[in-house]
Amino acid sequence: MRIFRLKIEFFYGRNPFFSVARRGISFDGYSFVTAELVVFSREVIFHRYVVAMDYSKEFFDFIREHASDDASRLLLSAARYPGIDVLFAVDQIEARRRIREKLPSWYREPRLLFPSRIAAEQCSSERTASYKRELVGQVSCLCDLTGGLGVDSYFFSLSARRVIYIERFPEYREVAEHNFGLLGATNIETLSGDAADWVERLEDVDLFYVDPARRGEGDRRVFALSDCEPDLPRLLPLLFRHAPRVLAKLSPMADIAMTLELLPRTVAVHVLSVRNECKELLFDMEREAEATSPQVCCVNFASDGREERFCFSLAEERTMAGVVRSVVRDYLYEPNASILKAGAFKSVGARYGLDKLHVSSHLYTSDNWSEDFPGRSFRVEEVIPFNGKSLKGLVKRIPRANVTARNFPLSVAELRKRTGIREGGDVYLFATTLAGEEKVLIRCRKLVR
Repeated sequence: MRIFRLKIEFFYGRNPFFSVARRGISFDGYSFVTAELVVFSREVIFHRYVVAMDYSKEFFDFIREHASDDASRLLLSAARYPGIDVLFAVDQIEARRRIREKLPSWYREPRLLFPSRIAAEQCSSERTASYKRELVGQVSCLCDLTGGLGVDSYFFSLSARRVIYIERFPEYREVAEHNFGLLGATNIETLSGDAADWVERLEDVDLFYVDPARRGEGDRRVFALSDCEPDLPRLLPLLFRHAPRVLAKLSPMADIAMTLELLPRTVAVHVLSVRNECKELLFDMEREAEATSPQVCCVNFASDGREERFCFSLAEERTMAGVVRSVVRDYLYEPNASILKAGAFKSVGARYGLDKLHVSSHLYTSDNWSEDFPGRSFRVEEVIPFNGKSLKGLVKRIPRANVTARNFPLSVAELRKRTGIREGGDVYLFATTLAGEEKVLIRCRKLVR
């Protein structure tokens, strides 16, 4: 309970009772901390307190001056700053650390507020939000049914004439409205309440955007689409009565094939990765679409600024005959995370004229370098049979290496323990199985475009 006592001390220290009470919270000494509010106080009471306050220049100066401080020590020294809401300031510092690389344009505005650290952690990145903006294009009116922090709404507003932001938690809506004002997004209208209720009351729009919440009771992470909030398959008929198009952002953990069965009007699936880590699945649905095999676009925003893009058809992937050979040639390729998530295993090999080493290895090879391959490329230096004779003394020749295991009986940790090879260096070692079921280690050098 110490956090709640500290929180109450901040309430009394800053005396925001009247401004907060006007927003529907009543106080009777300490009695407002009921069993129910103890669970939700950080999200409900404290955030209502946040948006009710007019934070001064000193507050934002404090955040800037302590941006690199240890958060725990800063909280313990809160008594040294009687005029500063240190608990909330620390939340802001932590949130800003999360968006520094993720949302650089927002990071440059020092007066933005964040309703919670997890909001900054779970929001779209600048790259993925910009991609969605380009995907939607210039529309007259777009409605974001699950506004949250407001990142996607903001980026949509850069192209759309009008954006309607809906958020079920009033605290998040008020913070988003504050931030939109600072960012100059004057074409965003903010609303609070249940998305389905608002859909019935709004005029028709060009597109609904929805990012179902993937946390259930007790902050439990959920993955089934029907367990998310809102329940998209159940809501879709209502949405299509008021808009010709729906764009849904789903968890990268979702199974694409199973989700397509639940969302039959999908015309395209976009698999987005940032620095080779899959971040989002986008399902683009149209009211008049027929049940056909949608196009799948695999996009990876590489660390060097490149955008790797590979599109294919699920129907073509199912009927295509992949080329599998046991011979490791001069070059080795590993597809990016988006392609692996989408399952374009045969399509990517056929498109770039590559042979696959094994049906389950997802590694490819060729005689000539395919420089524009969407993933990592390597120059093969040596193929080492995985047996006792070859492994003996291997650590003397390769003391350090970046090890990857693909379709191999040992994990990377087990390989390191068995060989003694440490992490690092410029040597890349792929432990894999060839088409003839032979286990090998492929020693490579990474190629840089």
